[in-house]
Amino acid sequence: MSLLIKNGLIVTSTGRFIGDVYVEGEKIKAVGSDLRYKADEIIDAAGRYILPGVIDPHTHLEMPFMGTTTKDDYKTGTIAAACGGVTTVVDFDIQNKGESIYDCLERKKGWAKDKVAIDFSLHPGIVDPTPEIIDEIKDAVLEYGTPSFKIFMVYDFRVDDETMIKLLKETKKYGGLVQVHAENYYIVKYMNEILAAENKLEPYNHALSRPVIAEEEAVSRAIKMVELTGSRIYIVHLSSMRGLSKVKEARDQGLDIFAETCPQYLLLDDERYKEPGFNGAKYVMSPPLRSRENLTALWTGLRTGDLQVVATDHAPFDFNGGKDMFGKDDYKKIPNGAPGIETLLMLLHTEGVVKGRISLERMVEVLSTNTARIFGLESKGEIAAGKDADIVIFDPDRKFTITQSKLHMNVDYTPYEGMEMRGMPYLVYSRGRQVAKWQDDHVEFTGQEGWGKFVKRAPFKGF
Repeated sequence: MSLLIKNGLIVTSTGRFIGDVYVEGEKIKAVGSDLRYKADEIIDAAGRYILPGVIDPHTHLEMPFMGTTTKDDYKTGTIAAACGGVTTVVDFDIQNKGESIYDCLERKKGWAKDKVAIDFSLHPGIVDPTPEIIDEIKDAVLEYGTPSFKIFMVYDFRVDDETMIKLLKETKKYGGLVQVHAENYYIVKYMNEILAAENKLEPYNHALSRPVIAEEEAVSRAIKMVELTGSRIYIVHLSSMRGLSKVKEARDQGLDIFAETCPQYLLLDDERYKEPGFNGAKYVMSPPLRSRENLTALWTGLRTGDLQVVATDHAPFDFNGGKDMFGKDDYKKIPNGAPGIETLLMLLHTEGVVKGRISLERMVEVLSTNTARIFGLESKGEIAAGKDADIVIFDPDRKFTITQSKLHMNVDYTPYEGMEMRGMPYLVYSRGRQVAKWQDDHVEFTGQEGWGKFVKRAPFKGF
């Protein structure tokens, strides 16, 4: 099967030009002007963008958490991703106690088998860091194809500083990358106790229980561990300007500190927790939404390069029967997380590019190119010959009002309900196969479950 896309605006992280893309089988074979290849299908993309497929490196599909499980499995989650222009996900794979990294990976790959609609990889989440697990890091990086490892500085399954140092030392040897959920456990514990004593248990108090200083302190401490070991870290879902200032300071000193933020921290503020009744529970996630000035600082960090990636932290729980499953009388019982895998590209284009906060090239960089480079997805992230034909033909003028009924995520709400979008995927290809298409008033899935495959990733090679 061959495909020739003509006359589109090809966007890379370094520039844009009107041109053509020729695809043969699963690969991009040529990119240029006035290409003359014969093809089974020819598409005129005049007036539209040709973008590399988005890579979402922060998803939680079928994740057990807080007494329940996220609503999207590998079928529904990856179908939704495809409809949003996401062609690869790197999902978190949280280790069970006593489980090897290999068994952890095989367990989740088994869940994905025959269901996943786009390509995927996995980040092992290390929560039981025995000496055997530390020794297995080498195999995970060099043999399993999973060179990135998630750790938590908060929750009951957090790792201590000594363990973090061991992981940083071991990953440095082989080209691994430690990802850190950076919040100070004891600050959160202290605030929870104070709020409970004062009977302040409504959803808004979730934000009060996890103040900015909890993130700032943990980010700073993780950076010190990198300075000590000469290794590298990646801060997930950075939410605050004070956390960002620590990242910027470390990067200015030449340390290998990378960070992502998410659309919710760029677009939504903590006033959402004050919505009437229990509605604020829709936004209970960790870290929480912040005040408006933090949003402005994160946009600046995205534009200047202090933040390298935008991901979703997609962790969907139904509002009805999910967020309230353990009652409405205590914010600590509300499952943490929100849906977002399908709305990533449309939000960043509308709120970032259209509103002049970031360039079109920068959008491609933080959604695709940087992500591929940092996480070792060597065949992804660019419109270039030799890369996988993960392509989004994007209509920059298409208008769409976000409403859950026209999305595909297996959850009963979206945090962005009613937001007006400008720019939507028109056609989406995964390794040369069409997987989504704009139809009537929304994007519809046109692919096949089971098409996606597990992608081994390369060790970190510098950024």
